[in-house]
Amino acid sequence: MNDDSTSLVERHLRRLVESSPAGFRLPSTRALVAEHAVSPLTVQRAVQRLVGEGLIETRPGAGSFVARPRAVRQADFAWQTTALGAPRVDTSAVGTAMAAVGPSVIAMHSGYPAEELLPGRLVRAALVRAARGASALARGPVDGLHELRTWFAAEIAPIGASAPAPVSHDDVMITPGGQSALASIFRALAAPGDAVVVESPTYWGAIAAARQAGLRIIPLARGSRAPSAADLDEAFASTGARLFYAQPHFANPTGAQWNAEERRDIMSVVTARGAYLIEDDWAHDFAIEGDVLPLLTEDADGHVVYIRSLTKSLSPSLRVGAVIARGPALARIQADRTVDDLYVSGVLQSAAVDVLRDPGWRSHLVRLRSQLRDRRDELARQVEAHLGPDSLTFLPRGGLNLWVRLADNVDVTGLVERSRNAGVMVAPGADWFPAEPTGAFIRLNYSGARPEQFAGAMETVAAALVE
Repeated sequence: MNDDSTSLVERHLRRLVESSPAGFRLPSTRALVAEHAVSPLTVQRAVQRLVGEGLIETRPGAGSFVARPRAVRQADFAWQTTALGAPRVDTSAVGTAMAAVGPSVIAMHSGYPAEELLPGRLVRAALVRAARGASALARGPVDGLHELRTWFAAEIAPIGASAPAPVSHDDVMITPGGQSALASIFRALAAPGDAVVVESPTYWGAIAAARQAGLRIIPLARGSRAPSAADLDEAFASTGARLFYAQPHFANPTGAQWNAEERRDIMSVVTARGAYLIEDDWAHDFAIEGDVLPLLTEDADGHVVYIRSLTKSLSPSLRVGAVIARGPALARIQADRTVDDLYVSGVLQSAAVDVLRDPGWRSHLVRLRSQLRDRRDELARQVEAHLGPDSLTFLPRGGLNLWVRLADNVDVTGLVERSRNAGVMVAPGADWFPAEPTGAFIRLNYSGARPEQFAGAMETVAAALVE
């Protein structure tokens, strides 16, 4: 029977429910069938709809009745205040870059590339093959598929072959993305209350993970250059820190990159202090000019703990990354990750291996470099045209973002809100500072929105500045 007949019976029953007291017995199925000339199935569908809304209750063998009103008790969560105690983690720690926006909003805040910049055809085909393979039903090894660990090691081996201890697959552990890797490293290599030195500004997710691990964050100023090696040495000496989290290549949010001299000086301090440098190589696949040379290639004694994720370069749905470390540090990180997740989905790992082995992957990276250059340059032109020639801090040689400084008297929080209300979402720079911001900054992602939207987006932001 069609939906019109069901609706007819439903309207009749609704009128009866509205005009009858609770507990009133409604007409039987047989009576409704005869009255409306419909099938018993149509009556049952209408009754079930109203049962689902709580308007009718059925009693087996007795019939259907107008439901009695349910007493709604106001929930009392006060007991949780005592049970939980003081919060250990800031519940607002998730950065603006993760905010969801509607299709009508131009997303300049996101940390992920648009679909047209991803190897979509390769990923979809790989997922289909992985779903048909053994990994769809098997539990994979806790440290990850051998093929994927070998691939990560091989990415380092060609450029680090002359090192005293080249990277092997035994030094690699697969993780569900870079964020979980960071969380495990902080928990495994430090104890609550310990200090961790971080660049400032730096990735908001690292700040959140360090705080969740109970670590004391020691900010180290960084602009378009690396932090001062002398300042790093002083931070180690004065705080007792043994961890230094850094992004030497196309840092998020600034896009800055360490030069050869800065790398050498910083590694000298880390080695002399018996410390770990946590190298976050998040933008390895997003080099526009030049190539990435991980600090891991210059370390033979396990001072560098290296993180690389494929989530942004393959697909946000393929949360696969890796930690490369040596010695007891790797064993501790492996233990933490196993307790936390047991293992990473074999289907996702198999799909990642499939894409990475396909000849189309390298071709994709070549195209991606050209696409990112065009997007970066176009957004830079629009920023300088609408926000002023001095607003762009510098032109990054890779990554996905432009770091923009506004006049010091700008209320960035208000600017972000007004821009969003006008249809453009930008990220406030404060999210990337572990302490007070040193200026009025915003971060703009040139890989999320379409290039033809850049001019209108910057015009909107400029108008919000005037407001």
